[in-house]
Amino acid sequence: VQLVQSGAELRNPGASVKVSCKTSGYTFTSYYIDWVRQAPGQGPEWMGRIDPEDGGTKYADSVKGRFTISRDNAKNTLYLQMNSLKSEDTAVYYCARGGFIYYADSNYYGMDYWGNGTLVTVAS
Repeated sequence: VQLVQSGAELRNPGASVKVSCKTSGYTFTSYYIDWVRQAPGQGPEWMGRIDPEDGGTKYADSVKGRFTISRDNAKNTLYLQMNSLKSEDTAVYYCARGGFIYYADSNYYGMDYWGNGTLVTVAS
């Protein structure tokens, strides 16, 4: 299993950027893909998730309306479109393969494979 992300980006505040995550080694539609970011000196922050099978998405309230997750099933690739960038969006962005595991009468969600990370820097 591999998740390979696009390279580092530098943008001005207010600009847009699209980060990609190309997957291989598993059935693309069988797992969710989550996007998580980590800003300098901060802990990880979950951004959102997509179900590649039907394109359904969920987003963190902090980015809802500004960030959009999409997929290209023909290319086994996911995208994170970020608009109206702010300096506080500066972070390393990771895609991760996610899924539910049913254990002891409960469902647990986890991410098992991660991309290599994409540094997005927002600065004027």
